[in-house]
Parts: sequence; C-alpha cells; structure tokens
Amino acid sequence: MTRSLPIHPHKLYASLHGPIRQEPALMNTPPPQALSDSTIKPEAFTDPFLSFITENPTVFHAVDHFSKRLESYGFTKLSERDNWTAKLEKGGKYFFERNGSGMIAFVVGKEYKSGSGCAIIASHIDALTTKVKPISTKPTSLGYVQLGIANYGGALSNLWMDRDLGIGGRVLIKDGETGKIDTRLVKLGWPIARIPSLAPHFGMGAESQPNRETRMVPIIGLDNSDMGTKGLDNNISNALGGPSVFTATQPERLVKAIAAEMGVKDYSSIVNWELEVFDTQPAQLGGLDKEFIFAGRIDDKLCTFSAMEALLASTSVSASVTGGGDVEDGSGVIKMVFASDDEEVGSLLRQGARSNFMTSAVERICEAFAGNKYGPSLLSQTYANSFLISADVSHAFNPNYSDVYLHDHAPRLNVGIAIQADPNAHTTTDAVSTAFLQRVAEKSDSVLQVFQIRNDSRSGGTVGPMSSAATGMRAIDAGIPQLSMHSIRACVGNKDPGLGVKLFKGFFDHFEEIDKEFV
Repeated sequence: MTRSLPIHPHKLYASLHGPIRQEPALMNTPPPQALSDSTIKPEAFTDPFLSFITENPTVFHAVDHFSKRLESYGFTKLSERDNWTAKLEKGGKYFFERNGSGMIAFVVGKEYKSGSGCAIIASHIDALTTKVKPISTKPTSLGYVQLGIANYGGALSNLWMDRDLGIGGRVLIKDGETGKIDTRLVKLGWPIARIPSLAPHFGMGAESQPNRETRMVPIIGLDNSDMGTKGLDNNISNALGGPSVFTATQPERLVKAIAAEMGVKDYSSIVNWELEVFDTQPAQLGGLDKEFIFAGRIDDKLCTFSAMEALLASTSVSASVTGGGDVEDGSGVIKMVFASDDEEVGSLLRQGARSNFMTSAVERICEAFAGNKYGPSLLSQTYANSFLISADVSHAFNPNYSDVYLHDHAPRLNVGIAIQADPNAHTTTDAVSTAFLQRVAEKSDSVLQVFQIRNDSRSGGTVGPMSSAATGMRAIDAGIPQLSMHSIRACVGNKDPGLGVKLFKGFFDHFEEIDKEFV
C-alpha cells in the first residue's frame, strides 16, 4: 500500500512502526537487519545517529567518520591527484575527500556503461558554527582570558550565550626529521569556553542580536597575575617557540592543551590549525515517550548521515545473509552521495557545491569506462539520464508560530521526508521530479510530505538549483523536517534519521526501474 501523498501530508501521520527498542549506541555498526532486510526499520538508526552527531562535532571529524565507515564496508579511497581510469572497476565502491571537509562516495553498478545515469543524493556536511580566528590571542580583561572567534554562517546569535562550548578541528604538524606536514584531528574532551550573558539588573534589557565582535567573545580561563607579578603571557613568544611561529599568535594555555591532547611536545611543529568552537551537550532523546531527538549541528549532518547509511544499505548485504562478505552492486547506474562543505556560506569554495567537486567526479567515472568514445556528447548524455536529490533539512511545523505556516504545507516530525517547493526557484523541485520521488516513496513504502513557505516570507536556498543548473540533470529538493533551524540546538523525531535512510535507499534501489517510466 502506498503512503506517498505530497498534497496533504497532515492526513498521513498515523504511526508506522512499533515502539523503539532501547539498544546501546552503535556508532560504527548499525543493526544487521538495517543492511540485509528489504524493509528498513527506522528506529534502528536512532542510536547510531545520536552517537555520530555527538562524537563528530566538526566538519573534519564528520568526514573522517564517514571515511572510516566506508572503508570498513569495502569502499576504496581515491586521490584526486591520481588517474582513476585504471583504478575504477564495474561493481567497485569508492570515495574521495576534498580539503578534508567534503567528500563523495559512489558505487559503480556491475552492468554500468558510460552514458548511463547517476542516482545522486547531494547534501552538505557543514553546520553553523564558530571558528577560531587566525590570530586568536586577546588581551586579558580584568582576569579573564578570552578567545578570538569568528562567526560561520548564521551562528553567534544570543542562543550561543551561556552554553558549554568545546573546541576541536584539524591541526597541521611538521615532522622535524622529514619536514613533511601531516594533518591530525583533535578534540578536547571538556568544555573550554563560555559566552556569558549580562544579568538583567544592569538595565540594558535583552539584545535581540548582541554585537558579534564585542559581546560574543568567549572566556576560556582566568589570569589574575597582573594583580601581583608579571602576567602569564609576558613570555609567550619564547614559551611557544619564538615570536615567528604560528603558536605565538594563539593563547598559550590553549596551545598547550591542544598539543597535550595530540602528544606533541614541540609547539613550534604546529604549523597551523582550523578549529571550531561548538556546543558540547550530547545529542539525546526527549519527550514523554522519547520521541524527539535534541541535538546540535543537525543542519545538515542529518541528511548526510541518512544518505551515507542509505548508500551502504543499498550496496551491502551482511555476512549473515551471504555467508561471506559483501556482494557486488548489480545495477547499471552510478549510485553517489555528495557531501559538500561551505553550504551555509554560499558553497563558493573548492569543496562547495558551486565548484567542480561533483561534476569532476562524474566526468572521471564516465571517462574511465568510455574507452575512446569519451567526449562532451557522452557526458551530456550521462547528465540527461541522471537524477539528483538535493537533501537539505526542511522546516517542521512549530505549534507556537502556527500563523507563519501554510497549514497544508507544514511537515510533521516522525512522518517522512518533505519535498521542498518554491515558485521562485530557491529550490529545484518541479512536477516531473515530484512525480519521480512519489514513485520512489511508493516503492519503498515511505511517506512524502511537502513544505512551501508563505507568499509574505522568503525561502532559504539549497545546493539543488546550483547543482542542477550546472549539469542539466533532473532534480528535486527534499529533506528531513526539523524544528529550530539555525539554533545552536535543534529537534527532529526519533525515527527521522531512519525514515531518511528508508526513502534514500529506495531511491538507490529503484532508480533504474522508475526512470524507465518517464519518457
């Protein structure tokens, strides 16, 4: 029976599954039935998502998580510096990273031929955050040691005040013997910062948006040594390796804490770093029946998580089913997940969706199997035969602001993915792509909802329009509904990560047969 009805989603909210099993968090191994059963059990992905979103707070950690996960399921890591033609094989599973903050994973069908289509899910793996400034040392202010941070996207609103903030990211280390520079990930295991709010007694009232440069500076420690002898930071240049090294521009105790966490004794070997400051509160279940997920960084590590798990579920069969290892994908298409960076700031960098990140991957795959027939015509044919789901979180209905929603376009939690429509081309949804995804939902026994914003409001943007415009491929915007978008903490339903996996897996599984229905 079909549960796909994108016109009136408010009539479709009946419970689809039994009670959630309380299981230990499984970061790296979903329950076996999630990969082997024809019907995905959404609740099986709740605990793995909670672990993923808690343990991978920065974009670098998230990419590293998926890289390790893909390798554990037999995917081969590629380098963009290499020639892929001799490396790619039909039935093969591959992935590559760009900048350590974006990645693409793809599977070549056993029956693939150049010119055949690609089934692509494109999401973004970055989230609103704050980043440590290139020179982050600030003068001690009446005993407070502070850290210079910069807003990324729409972060650093007053919602970031009075939160327990941690720090992590990537650090470039130079080997003293070889001179080679290696990149390592780091994450301190405790909150190191806080942005204190001002008590109402001072008569200033609540600022709707405090000045991000002067009011939103985190405190990271105390130093009252100026009340007596010389301050702790007077000899910072010598303590950290001299005035010309990178670490001399950073707070001394922060450098020492980061170095200690990584086991680095020579501070001058730290060439540079990119660190994020983030909310440390773990993701957790909430609600009377634990039907909510409360977490940070949901937009849009959530859709990336669901897309990656769907690719694994679509192309893997557990050993308990096969009696051995994975089986090859027998389709005639490319199945791909594109997790881009920088969406929250315009997607303009080389790891963003406006770059050649995705298109170069498709071109190289097409070329590898084309022999001497590769050229613009074959590539255009590939794009024309392809379909892209731009998977970015959508807006769930907020009962406290019901007047700002169209009630027949207001998605609910724990129901299913929402198609995002916009008549002014802020999304890439049209009648053809909607009908296509409806057939996917029917085939995968999934529910589709629909979101469109009111005429007196403006919709946000996604990677969909830029990706479909650059390639000409058919495309739709569809994502998991969430509450509190762009807040430091957001909310989705406890089944929503798995409902995303279910529909996305259906897209990969049924793309070929559904594509033949459209002329």
